[in-house]
Amino acid sequence: MAKYVGVLTSGGDSPGLNAALRGLGKAAQGDYDMQVIGFRDGFRGLMENRTVRLDGTTLSGILTIGGTILGTSRDKPHRMPIGGKLMDMTTVMVDNYHRHHLDVLVCIGGGGTQKNAFHLLQAGLNIVTLPKTIDNDVAMTDVTFGFDTALDIAVEAVDRLHSTAHSHHRIVVVEIMGHKAGWLALGAGVAGGADVILIPELPYDIEKVAEAILRRSRGGKRFSIVAVVPPLPPTACWRRGWGQPAPP
Repeated sequence: MAKYVGVLTSGGDSPGLNAALRGLGKAAQGDYDMQVIGFRDGFRGLMENRTVRLDGTTLSGILTIGGTILGTSRDKPHRMPIGGKLMDMTTVMVDNYHRHHLDVLVCIGGGGTQKNAFHLLQAGLNIVTLPKTIDNDVAMTDVTFGFDTALDIAVEAVDRLHSTAHSHHRIVVVEIMGHKAGWLALGAGVAGGADVILIPELPYDIEKVAEAILRRSRGGKRFSIVAVVPPLPPTACWRRGWGQPAPP
């Protein structure tokens, strides 16, 4: 009896998604004689039953295409926007899973996708997840795919700013993505030669940061580069002690 694998990509787009889809499809079909069904636009496509057969023709030539050929969204199974309301569409997704006689559903995504996949696991589906996010913040995962490419780009950005900072004697603040994790900023800051690196995991005092930059200036350094993960709203930062003053 044929085996059927469903797959979807959810959350933000990331480098490596099409490579992961191609690897999954080639291995499933070539090594295990499985059929692979892709759901378009994440969990919404699973709910709306919008599919594409990921065969050799579909998977051919996608390694050089950015993003994901399946499309993506940030919809949640239990909080799906429908007609202006948030509705629990878990049962519909379970029905579509069985309609295609799936043996397993592969969910490719970051932290939010892992939570949504776990929700479907609790609903009785067989689930496999792949950790995808440039933030590298999926628990119990050493490196998520998408992170290495994003790190290369961030390192290059920090490195290139040295010319402008040095020539114009400027303090350059580089905001680097990462959500609540500092892996990108830390890696790019160290490899790119940033003078100050501010990450969410380590509380910091902005006055001490200013003093460190002033010391560089007094020592003859005419520029400084600060790599920082953009902060959360002030109240959230204060609760975590991330260098923000307490609200009144």
